[in-house]
Amino acid sequence: MGNCLNLPHPSKYKGGKVLPIQTPFRLPSSLPTWPPAEGFASGVIDLGGLLVRRISSFTKVWAAYEGGPDNLGATFFEPSEVPQGFFLLGCYSQPNNRPLYGWVLVAKDDTTDSSLLSRPIDYTLVWNSESLNIKKDGNAYFWLPTPPDGYKPIGHVVTNSPAKPSPDKIRCVRTDFTDECEADTWIWGPQKDIKTTGFSVFSVRPSIRGSQAMGVCVGTFVAGNTNLACLKNTKSDFSYMPNLPQIEVLFRAYAPWIYFHPDEKYLTSSVSWFFMNGALLYKKGEESNPISIESTGSNLPQGGSNDGAYWLDLPVDGGAKERVKRGDLSSSQAYLHVKPMMGATFTDIAVWVFYPFNGPARAKVEFVNVDLGKIGEHVGDWEHVTLRISNFNGELCSVYFSKHSGGSWFSSSELEFQGGNKPVSYASLHGHAMYSKPGLVLQGSGNIGIRNDTAKSKMLMDTGGQFSVVAADHLGCTVTEPPWLNYFREWGPKINYDIEGEIKKVVKILPGKLKSAFEKFVKSLPKEVLGEEGPTGPKLKRNWSGDEV
Repeated sequence: MGNCLNLPHPSKYKGGKVLPIQTPFRLPSSLPTWPPAEGFASGVIDLGGLLVRRISSFTKVWAAYEGGPDNLGATFFEPSEVPQGFFLLGCYSQPNNRPLYGWVLVAKDDTTDSSLLSRPIDYTLVWNSESLNIKKDGNAYFWLPTPPDGYKPIGHVVTNSPAKPSPDKIRCVRTDFTDECEADTWIWGPQKDIKTTGFSVFSVRPSIRGSQAMGVCVGTFVAGNTNLACLKNTKSDFSYMPNLPQIEVLFRAYAPWIYFHPDEKYLTSSVSWFFMNGALLYKKGEESNPISIESTGSNLPQGGSNDGAYWLDLPVDGGAKERVKRGDLSSSQAYLHVKPMMGATFTDIAVWVFYPFNGPARAKVEFVNVDLGKIGEHVGDWEHVTLRISNFNGELCSVYFSKHSGGSWFSSSELEFQGGNKPVSYASLHGHAMYSKPGLVLQGSGNIGIRNDTAKSKMLMDTGGQFSVVAADHLGCTVTEPPWLNYFREWGPKINYDIEGEIKKVVKILPGKLKSAFEKFVKSLPKEVLGEEGPTGPKLKRNWSGDEV
């Protein structure tokens, strides 16, 4: 668990402080013991005759101390402990602005003809640092292996000598065990634009990602405008995915905490609480005769498409409506969708929570904070965070925080933890977008935007307290999906309110020069933020079978 680092001496930056990368990251607590099963957390994954291991013990090769994120440079490593029979596929790198936390895969050919791996026939010098006039550890030379016909390079070799590396240093992989990859996050260079003409370094990931995609992330990087491949799981099975008892242990170990803002009025509830406390199903053409919903959603229409024929709404009675709007934190449940990612070398656990109501939005217009009336309100609100767990050892590697039809991935080294290895998430006031840190995030441009306020309070949800696995396709009939999950229509009515009228109410209190800027901003907001349309359930979200965006 975590990383090991072999360094000759500590590297310093501004003010003589030690760089963040000098501190290897480890999860706060030890990993639990997993219930026995076929392949999960066994340390080795078989991609169809090509065995791969995850290595997180590194020796530093070279570092630059300028450029890249926060202008702190980046460091380049090679694995320090490669097991007998396994071979390097590429070096590892990360920015210096965060603790060391990463890995690369090494590979072993386990076939009878040993044809899956091959030495390169030569190397091409991609770039060197000789003319680079910045603070650095001597010079570095970035090499691209030249593969024999029928093979592809997976990563680079970095050296501190102008002499070409030995052909025994690295291996190329037979083409049928590779897949297309793409640049991902910026590691180092003058610009973080992938299309930059200067020399830059990016992490790489499979181009096609999803629960059925077989591309495998290797942990390497792409330097300059070179072409690399990632690995491919040709075995195409899920024998290294966790079984149901293992999933339950995993989630209890990593279940996120969700903190609600101190002023939050609209909290989570379980789906069954929402149904049993008066939620109604409406049918187009029969609006005067809505029906009550069974606790499991067994009388909801199943499958089909979001054709506008049905929708859900709050109780008709005014008192019941206001009570249901506020949710019921004590009944809240986390609903887990478990799926393979990156060729089944990772397990994603999407942690879904339900809010009966999404409250009105608030905006910041330069120095003025304004309530936006009914703008942003809608019935039914589904939010999630996703845990990405390594199938090599069961370690939590990263977490995705969803927000307003998008979101962001954060490495475990960037997270706040509470109660062991449980990450902390902050739900924004009224809008319920998920964030990794408390504070204010403006959704807009300049100093005009929708406020996303987050903070700790006494209102919080331990998602590990009450949870259920609602979908895990790799387990077949072991998991039975609840009927409400296959309700594909909207969880709230389409709201037709006078946006122009709501804007005018706000504009009245704004100074003259801010009026037109605010009007233009509100009209540019998507329907989801405006609250005009009821949301659909988890299965209709684009990340259900694909990767998080």
